[in-house]
Amino acid sequence: MKNVDVLVIGAGAAGLMCAIEAGKRGRSVVVVDHSDKPAEKIRISGGGRCNFTNIHTSPENFLSQNKRFCVSALKRYTQHDFIEMVNHHEISWHEKTLGQLFCDESSFQIIDMLLDECDAADVTIRLNTEISNIIRRDDGGFDVTTRTGAQWTCASLVVACGGLSIPKIGATGFGYQIARQFGLNIIPTRAALVPLTFDPELRAQMGQLSGISVDAVVQCNKKQFREGLLFTHRGLSGPSILQISSYCDEGDGIVVNLNPEEDAFDLLKSAKSETPKQAVHTVLSRILPNRLAQMITARHDLERPIGETGDKALRKLAMDVNQWAVMPNGTEGYRTAEVTIGGVDTNELSSKTMECRSVPGLYFIGEVVDVTGHLGGFNFQWAWSSGWSAGQVV
Repeated sequence: MKNVDVLVIGAGAAGLMCAIEAGKRGRSVVVVDHSDKPAEKIRISGGGRCNFTNIHTSPENFLSQNKRFCVSALKRYTQHDFIEMVNHHEISWHEKTLGQLFCDESSFQIIDMLLDECDAADVTIRLNTEISNIIRRDDGGFDVTTRTGAQWTCASLVVACGGLSIPKIGATGFGYQIARQFGLNIIPTRAALVPLTFDPELRAQMGQLSGISVDAVVQCNKKQFREGLLFTHRGLSGPSILQISSYCDEGDGIVVNLNPEEDAFDLLKSAKSETPKQAVHTVLSRILPNRLAQMITARHDLERPIGETGDKALRKLAMDVNQWAVMPNGTEGYRTAEVTIGGVDTNELSSKTMECRSVPGLYFIGEVVDVTGHLGGFNFQWAWSSGWSAGQVV
């Protein structure tokens, strides 16, 4: 039995940040992870360049049953604090659209930075280490046993093992299992920041559009996002779709404006008088990719010249451009989801320290908690902020 002050389960963004901060305070810290590599989500993020935060981070960029829970952590450790760490390690970065920050070179720079900080803080990291049993002792500490029989005893146990998204890189529901073991409530989970799928009939209609992208406004449940939309062979993807997926419950439809810059009916009406011999799809292709214009026109059976087309038919066509109502049959699931919505109920935790109210010494941070950010670096910032907050007290 090895005695340490802090045992962190999960060598991802939140777990490593917590370990660094605890180590800086002179605490003896061990981080364990069942994977053979640390921080796999960091590695694959941002196309390999890690969208490590967003310059515009605020509580409004997060979903939770308790929307105010994230405020304290985000205020105490901000995006600017993390940028300062990145700059200190001389990692060059750039800003993309909507305040998203990426490494100029590689996501491995962020991983190496965190591992270097762990090393400087005397943090021990144990990979290929799977936890088999956790027992809370009478004195308030924890005994933790691995599947190989190794044992630790710790005063503070930090659960930072993420959610269910992207199982191929090791995601499991182990964090929720620990929470349930100690009687904590779990907000039901589902895949978020995930592509939407069509039923077979709609997929057959839209299959020819795979690879086409447009700037779009997508709405669902009184929430809307304007970003890129991509047609895929399964359904819809792209930033606007990933964003709205977090707000779509099963059975919800979405409304898509395929060209928010133009009123399609005004365009069609003008063309009817100015170029009456032009084909309807040719007019529509002025504001939409040609294949998309042809598909929408064919769906309305408008193959004749625009001058021979009634205004009622043109208005219906325009609705499919500016207010296309579509009913997805689901999502691609955790396989491709960037994050998991739901998780450990924030009512169970202190918003300042991330400590469990009913089990002192037990902490939950990062994605395992019911706090989910928008696309664009916000979920990493939650990992840094929640990990930092717990690291000040464990």
